[in-house]
Amino acid sequence: MVCLGNICRSPLADALLQEKVNKRGLNHIVDSAGTCDNHIGQSPDSRMTATAESFDLSINHLRARQFEVSDFDNFDLIYAMDNSNFQNILSLARNEEDERKVKMILDESHPKMQLEVPDPYFGGERGFIEVYNLLDNATDCIMNKLIKE
Repeated sequence: MVCLGNICRSPLADALLQEKVNKRGLNHIVDSAGTCDNHIGQSPDSRMTATAESFDLSINHLRARQFEVSDFDNFDLIYAMDNSNFQNILSLARNEEDERKVKMILDESHPKMQLEVPDPYFGGERGFIEVYNLLDNATDCIMNKLIKE
């Protein structure tokens, strides 16, 4: 799960999918990162933490890190939250195999619509709830695919 700073959208998507994987007893590794290095080591944004907690989900344990080329080796799928981060990830791809791993997360719940998860960082509370709902739905769709594997 990749967004810009790894403090709002991607840690939420990480925690949502990890919780669903755990509930199903699946053995999948879920992680998140940002394409910039502005927040490395920081906890998720307090507003996103509060939003997650309002849905009984904890993201407090997560810490921001920057996306690395080695992530292409460590993960089968890499989900970008928006087009800018999608392009930033692709710019680090070493080959077509790396490129095939990169997907837009909302393509899972809204195929072929090319939707982006809006960045709630500069918005109000409503934006964080909207992001939660979008990512909860998208991670449900990802889980359905994982169960069928």
